[in-house]
Amino acid sequence: MASTVWFTDLSSRPGNSLLDKTAALLRAAGIRKHVSPGDLTAVKLHFGEKGNTAFLRPIYLRKVVEEVAAAGGKPFLTDTNTLYIGGRSNAVDHLTTAITNGFAYAVAGAPVVIADGLRGESAVRVPVPGRFFREVSIGAEIARADAMIVATHFKGHEISGFGGALKNLGMGCASRSGKLAQHSTVAPTVAQTGCTGCGTCVAHCPAGAIALRDAKAFISPGVCIGCADCIVVCPEGAVRVNWNEASPLVQGKMVEHALGAVSGKKSPPLCLSFVTQVSPFCDCYGSNDLPIAPDVGILASADPVALDQACADLVIRAAGKDPFRERHPGVDWTVQLSCAEELGLGTRSYRLETL
Repeated sequence: MASTVWFTDLSSRPGNSLLDKTAALLRAAGIRKHVSPGDLTAVKLHFGEKGNTAFLRPIYLRKVVEEVAAAGGKPFLTDTNTLYIGGRSNAVDHLTTAITNGFAYAVAGAPVVIADGLRGESAVRVPVPGRFFREVSIGAEIARADAMIVATHFKGHEISGFGGALKNLGMGCASRSGKLAQHSTVAPTVAQTGCTGCGTCVAHCPAGAIALRDAKAFISPGVCIGCADCIVVCPEGAVRVNWNEASPLVQGKMVEHALGAVSGKKSPPLCLSFVTQVSPFCDCYGSNDLPIAPDVGILASADPVALDQACADLVIRAAGKDPFRERHPGVDWTVQLSCAEELGLGTRSYRLETL
């Protein structure tokens, strides 16, 4: 059975701005069926890395916040810390980046909560019937939220072809250990030339998997539990992720984490995707290249699979080609959709309703 995906283009007029149309989309998609009075509601988004300008504008998130509040929910903006070292790898830097990029309470109308805590260690293990995992690690405050709205900037991605609602759920809701599990099958390694033997990683390792030998840190793969704390606490940046997973495996693992992220909610999350400034790479980069497709519009659905399929189809139609395969020729982006459909996250069949 086809899922309904609501769509509006980017035309506007006085009295019916894009902010008004965003609110209308949420109402048409049934936000009051997904958010109940008193629900602590996670508004999952990407705050953008410093230097990036393609992330969602905070004024759109304020409209989402207003609609959640109108439904009786208690909204908070949220994301999880990154696996890589950057402006969002711990909660302090992450909050600073979010506010620098405009997501202050005065602008967005809701507090910002980093879902996996100070260093990405606050997580809940969620059971999933997956091929790769029997349980996945999800940021605690996302897992414990009563309801969730998923606000996504639809764009290209070097591992998954494009980053849509499924990626926002799978990679975006995973704790740091969950992100490591998606991207690597082996323990982190220490670049010996960069290691100063300071012992910071040794002190922070909860499993006792790191030791100093000849004033250099070494990680025991058999003892490592994959929490990835060592990566972000190393003051020299000498602890590295082994980015050894192929794209199809990452996509499969990603959607299993997406299933974990939506589990336990009273209603499935409502997803809102902005197909604008379709940059070739993720908003995790500290810059964004020229768009690879024309702006298309804004879409909403309770089915993240149908939503991502519709977004991809509209981008291809607008561009007259598949810009994701053109920019990332080794990546088959349909893998994430097929895997998600098999897991019961939704269907690739959709019916587009235009507002």
